[in-house]
Amino acid sequence: MPSLVKKDLGNFEFRGFHPNILIGTASDRYAGWIGKIYTEGRYAKGITQRTHKVGDKTFIEKVLPVESVQEYFEHFPVLEIDYTFYRLLLDEKGKPTQNYHVLRSYRDYMTEKDSVILKVPQVIIARRLRKGGAFVENEAYLNPRIFTEQFYKPTVEILGSTLGGFIFEQEYHPKKDRLEADQLTKGLDIFFREIPRDTRYHIELRTEAYLTTPVFEVLEKYGVGLVFSHWTWLPPLRKQFEKTGGQFFNSGKESIIRLITPMRMSYEESYAKAFPFDKMVDGMLNPKMIDDTIYLLLEGIKCKEKMIIIINNRAGGNAPMIARLIAEKFLTT
Repeated sequence: MPSLVKKDLGNFEFRGFHPNILIGTASDRYAGWIGKIYTEGRYAKGITQRTHKVGDKTFIEKVLPVESVQEYFEHFPVLEIDYTFYRLLLDEKGKPTQNYHVLRSYRDYMTEKDSVILKVPQVIIARRLRKGGAFVENEAYLNPRIFTEQFYKPTVEILGSTLGGFIFEQEYHPKKDRLEADQLTKGLDIFFREIPRDTRYHIELRTEAYLTTPVFEVLEKYGVGLVFSHWTWLPPLRKQFEKTGGQFFNSGKESIIRLITPMRMSYEESYAKAFPFDKMVDGMLNPKMIDDTIYLLLEGIKCKEKMIIIINNRAGGNAPMIARLIAEKFLTT
């Protein structure tokens, strides 16, 4: 690779890194990225603070204004937007929610060359939701009408050609709450049959027991990609790929790798270790995660897949620095 590429990596510039690889992060606007992704002093007057309770601890997060996404896209070609996981874009009466307005604000600062991947609201894909301190059955689980009318259609309307994909992230199901394989596949089959056909669907199943042939057959049937996720209770990335028989299911020839948390480390612990996300944390990042990511990239490229890597701060402390480690390792492989 030309030396210019390596020099650009030093400045966290990942656009044009490889024709078949897109590198991005899970969310943006972190004040901890100032000096790496965001220019010192540029957003000083627009930074806000919010409290975020994680387990029994409370953290004060500093958040950059929405306009900073413009500078984000000077470095990365793709962004995963996480806040859509918590609320639909339209309420039951068809009225825009706060998330609708925030997403439209993001679009105002994007160019046609920028791309976002949205997490589908949990009310669509979660079997249980937390309410009043307890988990209750989700009556809207896999409801095709709610997904189509209250999320899919307004998303397409707002984002147009900048919409890169949808991630359906299903929560982990402990053994006592686990579905039988035929129940899960039947539900997914009906859901994906009834929603608009689209080549940009991807699903993250956080229960290893669901990574089975019957489920993969449904994904292949509808062209839904399996997200390869480095997450607390999932097996290593390479093992997930082996379970598929070395297949990629997305009909748009795109595959997503999400680097979320170290294995066997909870959300609460990984957040507390990584906060305020301004540096790498000693001993937090697993070198095997990097190696497996490179392996999947190479396998995808062999299959003419476009490979999308989404990196969370909690995977090692600072997402841009993890991205640079992966890019540098790929260049020397």
